[in-house]
Parts: sequence; structure tokens; C-alpha cells
Amino acid sequence: MRFLIDLFTPRPHHRCFALLDRAGRCQAFKQCSLQPMGEGWVEIEEIRLNWLHQPLPVEARVQPPRARARSRQLLAV
Repeated sequence: MRFLIDLFTPRPHHRCFALLDRAGRCQAFKQCSLQPMGEGWVEIEEIRLNWLHQPLPVEARVQPPRARARSRQLLAV
């Protein structure tokens, strides 16, 4: 019975984060639903262990969602 409950229970969406030092090198990874507290954490598409202690590639970062156009915001009201 527990299997059926687990099967249909929505699971939290986990996001990937990398901790960068001042030089931009990856020091740690974390996977969680909210952004970790503290400085240096950036959201990334996926975790790759070969990035550890290396500069994080620019294309690895998640692009922030684009702001909606002002005209669309006014039409929505």
C-alpha cells in the first residue's frame, strides 16, 4: 500500500547548485529544492564532478527567467 501512496505523491523538484570561491572555481555541489544560504552559491544545470576545483563553465549556469514585457503586464491586469 505504501508503494501506491509513494507512486502518486508529488515529489519536490530538486535543483543543482555549485559553491564558487572568489576566483570562480567550484568548491562544492548541493542538490536541494531551495537555494542554499550564504555567498557564492549559483544554480547550475547539472552536477559534474570534473568541475570540482576548476573554473565553472559559463554555459553550466541556469539562466534566470526573462522578465515579462511591460505591455503584457498591463494587459494581464
